[in-house]
Amino acid sequence: MNKPVQGIWANKGQFALQVLTVFAVGLTMGAERNVVPLMGEEIFGVTSFLVIGSFVVSFGVVKALLNLYSGKWADAYGRKPVLIAGWLSALPIPFLLMYAPSWGWVAVGNVLLGVNQGVAWSMSMISKIELAGPDQRGLAAGIDEAFGYTGVAIGAWGTGVIAAEYSLRPEPFYFLLAVIVVALLLAMFGIEETLPYAQAEAANGSDADRDDAELPFWDIVRRATWEDRTLFAAAQAGHVENFVDTLVWIGVPLFLAAQGLGPAEIGVVVGVHSGAYFLQVYTGRLGDQVGRKPPIVAGFFLAGAGVLGMILVEGYALWVLFSGLSGVGMALHYPNLISVAGDAAHPLWRSTGLGVYRLWRDLGYAVGAVLIGLTVDLFSVDAAFYGVGGAMIVSGAYVLWRMEETHPEFGTHASVSGAGSVEPAPG
Repeated sequence: MNKPVQGIWANKGQFALQVLTVFAVGLTMGAERNVVPLMGEEIFGVTSFLVIGSFVVSFGVVKALLNLYSGKWADAYGRKPVLIAGWLSALPIPFLLMYAPSWGWVAVGNVLLGVNQGVAWSMSMISKIELAGPDQRGLAAGIDEAFGYTGVAIGAWGTGVIAAEYSLRPEPFYFLLAVIVVALLLAMFGIEETLPYAQAEAANGSDADRDDAELPFWDIVRRATWEDRTLFAAAQAGHVENFVDTLVWIGVPLFLAAQGLGPAEIGVVVGVHSGAYFLQVYTGRLGDQVGRKPPIVAGFFLAGAGVLGMILVEGYALWVLFSGLSGVGMALHYPNLISVAGDAAHPLWRSTGLGVYRLWRDLGYAVGAVLIGLTVDLFSVDAAFYGVGGAMIVSGAYVLWRMEETHPEFGTHASVSGAGSVEPAPG
């Protein structure tokens, strides 16, 4: 058997299919972003912001745990079978949303959405990184997130248009069902296994000299969570960044609806934010050229400013503008945080290491939904926007202070030299 050759162009066919896969993952997530929060108020009569946010809590907790364990399973059994399982788990979602008799059933549907997103997005992302190789890791992560969140934007916009033309359900979820079926067929019959690429990478270059290739699972969890100060900085940053995503998911639609905007207009504001994530095609490559840390720090400050700006202005055009600015900030840091976790991991446990990072990142959905819900119920929507914007700025400042550069060419982190030792996080 020939040794796999890494590089995006060298694997253009499979890389393109993986891009299509993550686009479908984004469409699946986006199909809920606009319509489901409105269903809570208009169909089920839910008035508590915290209760409406409960469907994001269930999504975030399950997605976070599946990120972790799907990474472990993929290192043990391969990427493709785990990917197929992720799409199989999504098949009941459209039916639950179309026929749910109560809000609790919507939360059940979002548990399955969390399974799908934690498994399918993780597998597509790690496969792209493996196909691309270390020299194009940032670009691969950027393309993954760009097309995934473009799918989220189109899904949110598309279901908003369908809901405005017909009703909040069932029509928007016919579209969702079609996406899931096509993605499952693609995973079964089009996608190829990429684990051999990771095995080949582990046998080459500086990674062959690293003394941490055989770390047990819980040692990887400890290292990627708190033992390594750089990965600790990445984990807290990933956790906080999803406060913004949660705010856009449940807070922005309800805030704008209260200002008199309809589903189609809300879909544009939400979609512009997610659509700006397409810039990750560039910002991921930027991280390959200048390092991971500068775009991460700049992105956190810009996203925080965009969130604060939305609540300080009035008018549809300005809401679209600041929603887009916060999306640009997210695009700057999102793929580069993934690259930090990928840089620091040994190829033989990279999927697990990335799973740990994505565990803490996506728990931010759950924590953010609770904090945002409590803030709105106890204080105001404005307070939630101020809190999320401030948290982003503080988190970015911590990254600036504590994170080392992990870029394989000119970084200072221990993994760059092939060493297995790490510098502990404070405390």
